[in-house]
Amino acid sequence: MVKGQNVALASLSENVGSVMVGLGWSSPTGEGDADVSVLLLNADGKVRSDADFYFYNNLVAADGSVQLLGKVPTEDGEEDRISFDLTAVPADVDRIVVAASRYRGARFGELDDVRVTLADGSGEGLLRFAIDDAGSVSAIIFGELYRRGEEWKFRAVGQGYASGLAGLATDFGVDIDDADADEAVAGADEAAAEDAAVDGVVADGPGAAPEAAPAAPAPQVVLEAVPAPRPPADEPVREKAAAARPRTAKKKVTLPRKPAKTLAENDFWKPARLFPVSALKSDRDREMRATSVLLSVMAQVPEFGRRLTAAFGAPAGRMETFTEVSLPHGDTPRRPDGVIRVERAGKLWTALVETKTNGNALKADQVQAYMDIAARRGYEAVITLSNDVALEGSPLVDVKIDKRRKHKVALWHLSWAEVAHQAQMLIRHEGVGNAAHAWLLHELLHYLQHENSGCHGFQNMGPAWVPVRNGIDDETLCQGDPRALEVVESWERLVRQVCLRLGGELGQKVLPVQRSRRGTDPQVRRSRLADQLCTDGRLQAELRIEGTPGVLALTADLRTGKLRTSIEIPAPEQGYPLSWAKRLVRQLAEAPADLHVETLVDSETGGPRGTLERLRPEPGDLLPKDSGVRITGFRLSLLKGMGSGRGSAETGFIRSVDDAVQRFYTSVVVHLDRGAQRRTAVREAVG
Repeated sequence: MVKGQNVALASLSENVGSVMVGLGWSSPTGEGDADVSVLLLNADGKVRSDADFYFYNNLVAADGSVQLLGKVPTEDGEEDRISFDLTAVPADVDRIVVAASRYRGARFGELDDVRVTLADGSGEGLLRFAIDDAGSVSAIIFGELYRRGEEWKFRAVGQGYASGLAGLATDFGVDIDDADADEAVAGADEAAAEDAAVDGVVADGPGAAPEAAPAAPAPQVVLEAVPAPRPPADEPVREKAAAARPRTAKKKVTLPRKPAKTLAENDFWKPARLFPVSALKSDRDREMRATSVLLSVMAQVPEFGRRLTAAFGAPAGRMETFTEVSLPHGDTPRRPDGVIRVERAGKLWTALVETKTNGNALKADQVQAYMDIAARRGYEAVITLSNDVALEGSPLVDVKIDKRRKHKVALWHLSWAEVAHQAQMLIRHEGVGNAAHAWLLHELLHYLQHENSGCHGFQNMGPAWVPVRNGIDDETLCQGDPRALEVVESWERLVRQVCLRLGGELGQKVLPVQRSRRGTDPQVRRSRLADQLCTDGRLQAELRIEGTPGVLALTADLRTGKLRTSIEIPAPEQGYPLSWAKRLVRQLAEAPADLHVETLVDSETGGPRGTLERLRPEPGDLLPKDSGVRITGFRLSLLKGMGSGRGSAETGFIRSVDDAVQRFYTSVVVHLDRGAQRRTAVREAVG
């Protein structure tokens, strides 16, 4: 589409009762980001109340019409997805505006391939609109869904706002709370003053920098005010309390990380579990039990069930789940592992579920049969669930779609790691409706993490792992070897799972960084990485963790058997190099002594480097001997032995990668740039 163009959704697909809108962009540095927002407008072009404004602190509409699903990695960068149930949108909502905003002075012109896409309820892409003239604006309206009679249409807008999210929201009638804005500015000034106090320390003794002259006052940085929820017009207005406190739409329950002290006499007493795993003997038992446990919790905990099905085009509504359902299929009835049904406004959305546990692979003939059954019976989707992780553009199971059929069925995949991640996010970080729901999710998570459940996520690098390692050792692995491509695909699956596990522990977004060129085919990109593996014997990946000062780089060197985790942090904009070095060493007081620290400079010769143990008494050793060389930043690295086995045992490669990332984050990254993290927290709290 081009700017200003509009199209009726019904002319593109018959399955537009629910649609998925994706806002995407890529960054040359891998660190660019933006926040998505949605506004529901009446016929006057204004929100009915501030409750019609959805953003990172207000993710889901009570009626299920809007749900912000968060970011997912794509081949062109990343995409922030929003699910709309158009059948649930209130009748007095005339228009839905979809926008995004950047923060801390960032502009959309710094990002590449700024775009919006729209898919129907089956997941089929319907349209794409690229914004090529983003320029220096900090907020953009990407597009809007609007009514024309009984049908919905989409318009490509691409309108920028130099005044940011606050200006955009105000134009549509959202009330900006000035008190919250003032609090944000005060928090930012306090953090900036503390950073300046640390950066401005002048070292004593030989080699110390001369005392600086008083600097001109820095310009005040004003955080963009983000609206607080406002009650509808027909509710009484209450007097504002003297002490402001964070606003929440509804109190939610999260479970403490440390369980209460047990009443058991000794460790041999085991608590009774809602979902026991001790009796599981065979793979069939595990599959039946895991399916029943998961579907039962999905039906009983609406937040969890909606979280897992919204991305598949399911509407918000009453959910019922079933297991071992018999469905006719020729002479032999088929029994899918489960069925999910959601009722909304008298209409049913139905998905068949096929489950695998342990290392068992999905069978193409089984999935094909369920796709055929779903098409004949008018069902909307088939969901496969296994320990494997699906890759962009590379389906786990190849099925044939009869394009002559009018009814389309979507094929989706869930990893058990994704299920555990969503349960962790709800019960440990975001909260659920009541204590009973939190307890159910806790029991589900305990079941999934038990060694006997078979639901442990990606746990095998595949049969090509050992031959590829041997081929790299004896230098017989040649470019174009299909086994190298298999290892690259397994590595990508492992990295995605590492992101899920770390994100679930932290309650933050952790995504793999994609630096592929725009429009690069996924298979072409993986083939190029496979050729690089044959040449240099390394597997590489990058992870962006929300709230950290840089990208976490991960390298597995199959020749040396070492894993390297590292992060590059930029040099401060103010202060002296010696004070930078001292401050960095102080921040890393609790980091491992074998941490490697390297100074990054704008010179081909490279900067000084050394272990933290050697640098602690002499931080000045990080400074280049040539005073004319400019320091651009610092690189922190840890080396760890790499597991050799292809599985997930303690000595296996998969476990060693997971442990390396966890250790590097908890012992190094968490101590960095606390001031920047504090300012990020202030921005989110004001929102």
